[in-house]
Amino acid sequence: MKKVLLLCMSMLLGAMLVSGCGSEEKETSSATGGSDKPIVIGLDDSYPPMGFKDENNEIVGFDVDLAKEATKRLNRPVEFKAIDWSSKEAELKSGRVDILWNGLDITEKRKENMLFSDPYMKNRQVIFVPVNSDIKSLDQLKGKVIGTQSGSTAEDFLDNNQDYAAQFAEVKKYGDYIDAFMDLENGRIDAVVTDELIGTYYMQKHADSFKETDIVVGEPTDFGIAFAKDNQALRDEVQKVMNEMKADGTIAKISEKWFGKDITTK
Repeated sequence: MKKVLLLCMSMLLGAMLVSGCGSEEKETSSATGGSDKPIVIGLDDSYPPMGFKDENNEIVGFDVDLAKEATKRLNRPVEFKAIDWSSKEAELKSGRVDILWNGLDITEKRKENMLFSDPYMKNRQVIFVPVNSDIKSLDQLKGKVIGTQSGSTAEDFLDNNQDYAAQFAEVKKYGDYIDAFMDLENGRIDAVVTDELIGTYYMQKHADSFKETDIVVGEPTDFGIAFAKDNQALRDEVQKVMNEMKADGTIAKISEKWFGKDITTK
């Protein structure tokens, strides 16, 4: 009787172990695609036209449309999560988001902590001023107050090039560019340095308030999609569908929707 009981207990324990291993394997596979687990995309929801809230409080934008199409092709649900953009690397590393997809510049510093997709769009940091401003050159900005967004490429450049930043009276940092442009419109700052695509879009919406100068800050960069360092599988899956979307003209079509032409990387 004891032998039968011990045999039954042994079989039950074995079944429990097999069951546990099976559920762990299922959870692991769900992290790389083909499951009901949503891909969580971190973004700044005040960053038009890449990702922002519309009049219905829905998150929309160029990058949002790209991400929706990509996850649809991966047969995965998607969740867009607004994050503090200055803490984006921590959000990605902790696993609170799976992807950063929101006009993110590829830089050597960021490559140390993230995996990137291939570039899909070119970008420059450009100065925008009030429409009635006579500022046309960098010399005319000396002693002025300029604004930019915390966690942005422009902030990184100014922080890492103190001699360049020292010519301004102050570099004021904002949680998002909308607040920066509001202060520019209200005369609290003299200029905003931002991604050219974002600034141009914002200027089009406020044509009577702002204009773009020819002042370029730093070197041109590329936009890319960022993943955690240990998530090569997801990076490769997303890159594969992005290649397909590029080949079949989907990316160009989405670009035309938001910018009136295809401005993505050829």
